[in-house]
Amino acid sequence: MEKIYLGCHLSVAKGYAAAAKQAVSIGANTFQFFTRNPRGGRVRKKDEKDIAKLAEIMEEYDFGPLLAHAPYTMNLCSAKEDVREFARKIFKEDIERMNDLPRARFLFHPGSHTGQGAEKGIQMIVDAINEAVTDDEGPAVLLEGMSGKGSEVGRNFDELRQIIQGADHSRRLGIIIDTCHMHAAGYDIVNNLEGVLDEIDEKIGLDRVMGVHVNDDMNELGSHKDRHQAIGKGTIGLGAIAAVVSNERLAGRPFNLETPHDDISEYGDEIRMIREAIGAAPAR
Repeated sequence: MEKIYLGCHLSVAKGYAAAAKQAVSIGANTFQFFTRNPRGGRVRKKDEKDIAKLAEIMEEYDFGPLLAHAPYTMNLCSAKEDVREFARKIFKEDIERMNDLPRARFLFHPGSHTGQGAEKGIQMIVDAINEAVTDDEGPAVLLEGMSGKGSEVGRNFDELRQIIQGADHSRRLGIIIDTCHMHAAGYDIVNNLEGVLDEIDEKIGLDRVMGVHVNDDMNELGSHKDRHQAIGKGTIGLGAIAAVVSNERLAGRPFNLETPHDDISEYGDEIRMIREAIGAAPAR
């Protein structure tokens, strides 16, 4: 079995190196973090010593790529011009800041068209990407597939494909798949995982899947509700989650938990549970 990179979302309020140490303490060998305050404002000042220490820890413990998550309030296709302009500003800034971090991939929710229609929303997202991603070199920029609630864009693989195809420098674009979001969007990963992966490959390309969010689902298949659940306590179940994490077609990707816990030790419990379910050795 190829090495499994499994972690969770962690705070970097005390620095990137501190988050990496937390990851190691719970048996993780990757992690995800917000690029700035998740409600959209302040950003961490660059600390070269902290970044260097992060790189040391990642090397020592053989970490996989990190996932840097844009703030939830960043809506590139809002009907409100001031919201769009602020989103475009932080979008560009955060992508540029990824150059400072070792093996970090930037990911974002495509946004909500807020009544304008998916076609117009998709074009606004494409325009923002083309403004921020101006060459083929640099960190990957990843669109997250969504559950399809409200006016979300990215509710299916067709919409994600349209965005990627519209980008001038699509070489740098990829996607994040989320087990809860896919299940909620109507993709039956419990009974037909290979069929879902086939569809991704046909419409987008599995090579563009550059990370996976590992979450159970509080609701039924096709609910279009984004309600994450602890692993094994939802409608997806541990067996189907384990099948995703161990699938050879997704090998080498960073898998990160976004399950609803208050204590970091609970993520450690889930990491151990998933590793045991797939017969994978613990991380160093």
